[in-house]
Amino acid sequence: MTNWRKQYWIWGLLIIISILLSFFRYSADTPVVPDDLPWQIGHPTADTSRIFALTLGASTVAEAERRFREVAKPGLFRMSDGRLAAEAYFEQVNLAGLKAKIVVSISIPEEELQAIYDRGLGMRAGISGKRIVLRPEDQARLRALPISGLTYLPAVSLDEATFVRRFGRPGQRLPERKGDTVHLLYPWHGLDITLGGGKPVLQYVPPRDFDRLVQPLLADARASSDRGQPGR
Repeated sequence: MTNWRKQYWIWGLLIIISILLSFFRYSADTPVVPDDLPWQIGHPTADTSRIFALTLGASTVAEAERRFREVAKPGLFRMSDGRLAAEAYFEQVNLAGLKAKIVVSISIPEEELQAIYDRGLGMRAGISGKRIVLRPEDQARLRALPISGLTYLPAVSLDEATFVRRFGRPGQRLPERKGDTVHLLYPWHGLDITLGGGKPVLQYVPPRDFDRLVQPLLADARASSDRGQPGR
């Protein structure tokens, strides 16, 4: 085994051990948090959101790991449109008896994102792009950064009436151009609920970032409307 491979595995083992130790500290010293349900959204300020006891824009990936009692899989992705994005994936989260997968977006300066990409050890094919194989020290760096958004993918199917009962009437109900998919938009919560084609997807961002989240949906809706007009 080459020296860099030995160092890679040693770094990885040390990171996992430190995370597991933090779980034990969290279990012993931290009271049980009641904010386990996806409709329990708080707003510490008008421009921030707090979901699952994590404040978007402030809480780190490491804090999310302690909260969900799971070692995340932080990663860097080159999307199909060429953009770089950093995320961390939680495969088996159980909150209030509801099983779910959770993906958190990681807030990182563009220049640091590019530097991590340049140090990558290789690429693997993914659904929406290519996943970069990261050095252990870069994985540790991503764990120390704040999360900018959270995507909640419950294992159970929930209908629109359930969400309206829990969240209230959405500010806008936006169908996608193709298929039966519809988005329930709650700008005051920074929340987009996607329904149709399977289980729901809940995307949370700080309310100040909601326009960035919803603009692609609105652009698609406008394009659909334009194509449907005579003479287009």
